[in-house]
Amino acid sequence: MQTRDLSLEQLQNVVGGEHAREATRQDAVDGVVPSFVARPGSVEEISELMRLASGAGAAVVPRGAGTKMHLGNPPHRAEVIVDMTRMDRVLEHAAADQVLRVQAGVKLDELQEELAASKQMLAIDPPEHGATIGGVVAANASGPLRLRYGTIRDLIIGIRVVLSDGTVAKAGGKVVKNVAGYDLSKLFTGSLGTLGVIAEANFRLHPIPEVARTVTVAVEDAGGAAGAARAVARSQIVPSAVELLWDGDRREISVLLESIPGGIGAKVETARFLLRPFGEVREEEGRVLPEMEPAEVELKVNAPPAELSGVIESVTGAAERRGLWVSLRGHAASGVTFAAVSGGGEEDISDLIAELREIRSRRGGSVVLTRATVGLKRRAEVWGYAGDAFELMRRVKEKFDPPGTMSPGRFVGGI
Repeated sequence: MQTRDLSLEQLQNVVGGEHAREATRQDAVDGVVPSFVARPGSVEEISELMRLASGAGAAVVPRGAGTKMHLGNPPHRAEVIVDMTRMDRVLEHAAADQVLRVQAGVKLDELQEELAASKQMLAIDPPEHGATIGGVVAANASGPLRLRYGTIRDLIIGIRVVLSDGTVAKAGGKVVKNVAGYDLSKLFTGSLGTLGVIAEANFRLHPIPEVARTVTVAVEDAGGAAGAARAVARSQIVPSAVELLWDGDRREISVLLESIPGGIGAKVETARFLLRPFGEVREEEGRVLPEMEPAEVELKVNAPPAELSGVIESVTGAAERRGLWVSLRGHAASGVTFAAVSGGGEEDISDLIAELREIRSRRGGSVVLTRATVGLKRRAEVWGYAGDAFELMRRVKEKFDPPGTMSPGRFVGGI
């Protein structure tokens, strides 16, 4: 098979015969079926793959475990999937310095198990099981722990990438403090494979907390949820996570508390005292936070944390008027709420998104369509209005990927 002057034999000559194949429908990205899948085993092989693809005018879409391939616009075209799962080694773990260097294909779950032997962790907890480190960085994925430790953008301290012309670039290093300057690590975080292929990354680590407890309050209404989240977020107990669950009659705020054995009791008692005015309180051992089951349509609503009650009321109200069902999860003290939407048709959901974006444009924040059918993605632009930032993003794309080889069309504004 041959496409755009690129053949399977050429790819096999780079990565080995058993590591390149013709693509199938299971490799499609939002309905766009590529021609080939290649699994490089080194930075040098990625570089050679990119030179081949760029020279042939073939579009490249990087892929880790594929857990976030639903994110973004459908690509304009995709000829080669660069599958990073073969590059799955921990290159360096300096436990004394709490820093780590890994290849992009390392799976986060397996990495955390390995780090646990040193009582350390990469303090990031996206909900997708099996995600690779490169995928987490490319999607800027995060979870409940972002309240205490920040997102992967706050934890990454170095990166090694391959650009569309095969150039290998490196930035940052193995120390937490780096010299000021152009921060390639931050730039590639959340770029969704549109600037280059992430090959390696360095991170700072944190100690695993010795004990954890979860204190949950069942609230009556949106105001109660916002009040409970605000009470613990503004307190001295320093919660690791404050999570919202709003699913039918089950409406809760859960607070994850982590500490040393001698300090956890006082934290729990303070949390119980703060949450008691908002409803019935229960306590559980360990981390017991609500998880979101994958839905056909998912939205991410970003808003100031003080807007939590407004977010709940606007999403549930807009859905009810259209006969849709929504279930909410979210990071209540971080201003991030996820909505799983079911029922209705694409027009109903598109109208729902338009209404929510109109509200957020006036009150601050954004609404991103994080998972949907291709038809809905084409009807309701995935990322929403980017404002003045779009022109800057377009110029960055042109700087790093002039021919538009990398994941064309998937990012904001069809970049």
